[in-house]
Amino acid sequence: MVMLLFLVLLKLIPANCLDFVQGRIVGGYTPSPNSIKYIVSLQSSKGQHFCGGSLVHKYWVLTAAHCNIGMDQMMVVAGDYTLGAYEGTEQYSKPLSLFPHPQYNRSTNNADIMLIKLSAPVELNRYVSLAPLPKQNAGLLAGRMCRVSGWGSTSHSGGLTPLTLRTVKLPIVSNSKCNGSSSFSGNITANMICAGSSMGGKDACKGDSGGPLVCDGRVYGLVSWGNGCGDPRFPGVYTAVSRFRSYSDQIEQNKMASHSQMGGSSASCLHPARFCSRVTVSAARSWKGYECAW
Repeated sequence: MVMLLFLVLLKLIPANCLDFVQGRIVGGYTPSPNSIKYIVSLQSSKGQHFCGGSLVHKYWVLTAAHCNIGMDQMMVVAGDYTLGAYEGTEQYSKPLSLFPHPQYNRSTNNADIMLIKLSAPVELNRYVSLAPLPKQNAGLLAGRMCRVSGWGSTSHSGGLTPLTLRTVKLPIVSNSKCNGSSSFSGNITANMICAGSSMGGKDACKGDSGGPLVCDGRVYGLVSWGNGCGDPRFPGVYTAVSRFRSYSDQIEQNKMASHSQMGGSSASCLHPARFCSRVTVSAARSWKGYECAW
């Protein structure tokens, strides 16, 4: 009941924070098709990509809390590579529930993490797989190379949006350096990590929000916020997933237990659930090609 209350209270993204918080790939490259199998695209009811996420269980997606636009307005797409083109690898799922962290602060961006419970399980195959997570409170040393991926802007101004997934390798920046007076001046909390090139020009950007920062094969960070894109003075700021591992495990276990008690399975009905069956495939690759009913 407490989580449901927070779900209602934290449901909307603050309009005056979109440029500062929502998304912030610049200087990257295009990976091989479907080589990043755990990434998902969060799309609006009109089929427009707005955030990324990671599939951590066939029923669960991990993303940023500021990506919460309300589950009725959201579609989760796994197995995607090129937006706007149907490739036959996509799987579309409607959220059943959203669980933004109860301590998420829209002003400070602290605890910017959210779990999405899907109404039906995603099928794991050669195009879709799960993202491993780090252990609770596992840390990263400065200089460790990581990779962030997404469909966000490829320009420093945040204006150019690619259709094809992109990725870029970035070194971890220590929180002490990131918190320096010439950078974020104390606004980086223990629940955040920074990553960026000292030369600038490589970064996550607008539209990459919620997407995975992967280090040593595990999702250590979620694209959260920053100051511009690719500025050497301001690395990208990510939610430190390891700080919330116990929280995410608890939510998943509790909700999966509820699912089991209700007799749920991949073919059974959760209440309320929305079932979708493909009836047509639109060239626009919109979820409107799926017929859904409560």
